[in-house]
Amino acid sequence: MAEIGKGVTAGKLAISVQKRLTRAQEKVMQKLGKADETRDVAFEEMVANFNKQMTEGGKLQKDLKAYLVAVKTMHDASRRLQDCLADMYEPEWFGKEEMDALTEEMIEKEMDNNLEDTDTLWLDYHQSITDKSLTSLDSYLTQFPDIKARIAKRDRKMVDFDSARHHFSSLQKGKKKDEAKIAKAEEELGRAQKIFEELNVELQDELPSLWDNRVGVYVNTFQGLAGHQEKFHGEMNKLSQNLNDIMSKLEEQREQKKGATAAAKTGEGAKSEETNHSESASSAPKVVQRPGPPPSRPPPRPMPSPDQRQQRVDPVEDEASVSDVNTESSTTTTQQSEVTNGSDGDLPPGFLYKVKAVHEYAATDGDELELKIGDDVLVLAFDNPDEQDDGWLVGVQESHWVQNKDISAKGVFPENFTQKV
Repeated sequence: MAEIGKGVTAGKLAISVQKRLTRAQEKVMQKLGKADETRDVAFEEMVANFNKQMTEGGKLQKDLKAYLVAVKTMHDASRRLQDCLADMYEPEWFGKEEMDALTEEMIEKEMDNNLEDTDTLWLDYHQSITDKSLTSLDSYLTQFPDIKARIAKRDRKMVDFDSARHHFSSLQKGKKKDEAKIAKAEEELGRAQKIFEELNVELQDELPSLWDNRVGVYVNTFQGLAGHQEKFHGEMNKLSQNLNDIMSKLEEQREQKKGATAAAKTGEGAKSEETNHSESASSAPKVVQRPGPPPSRPPPRPMPSPDQRQQRVDPVEDEASVSDVNTESSTTTTQQSEVTNGSDGDLPPGFLYKVKAVHEYAATDGDELELKIGDDVLVLAFDNPDEQDDGWLVGVQESHWVQNKDISAKGVFPENFTQKV
């Protein structure tokens, strides 16, 4: 039995070698033009489409896998970034001391939830693309190797068919006809033709259908990918908004802290200025170091400057009559008097006097005037004296007046941020 087995194996090997030799000879004869070749232009076009489809599918699979690797990398980077942010919330970090225990606990809890939810979203996103897009694409591509092998087999059988056809034709055309050989050649030709045509028909049915199916595969792949992206980024947007709200709360607390500190410094500055005026009423007004921005309006100067006090006292009136006049009416009378006379005769008509900003002031309301150090401001009288707040003046930037010759840009500003020129 062992010898028989070896004989069978050797026989099959000999047949295989003979077929390869015959096919090689047939190919050489066809290339030399000494034998005709079966051609099917339509089928060749189908094969070209198949090769293109297989190449495109492989590229799509490769790029989709690279995208999944990028998603995982982005997930890891996002996690490290979130961990870094969580680590930054320590007691020594600026702004942390303003938070009370309840707020700190709430923020830490919310951030922990954000980290957990974010991690889950990334994992779900990666898994969804893998299961619904990549797996479907892999299944689509598994059919290509089998069809490619069948196309190659069809090409071999076509050469066998051509070889059998040429052999049968040569026997028929021979001078000495051997009917037995002709009959055998005819039988081999029929068998080769049947095998070739069966493969050829099957492929002619499958290849156009496979070519048309590529559209549905691409649509499902990218439509699914887009759907997963939309869901993922939508959920991430919610978490990002929550994180943004947390940062906004922290910034609000920081601003509140700064505002409280600035207000305390402003109060201390006002008390210091009042003490200085009380100790030396006749001395020249001193420029106070820049106070922090007040919450609404800066506090009024507790006492007018000596220059203003001299302008408000009528030399004809005695001290008794001056003491009966209140500060507001005295200020209004002085301003109206200065509108008529002017301070030094160099001001345009209608202005009381000129001041220079010695501190920057950021306007906090629409009727306020923005000041920068060194700005020259022409002071006006209030249209309605009752609207004047203590410690505030109204005026227009001198540069604006010189350029436009109108007072439409006038606004109020704190007197203690300026110095009279």
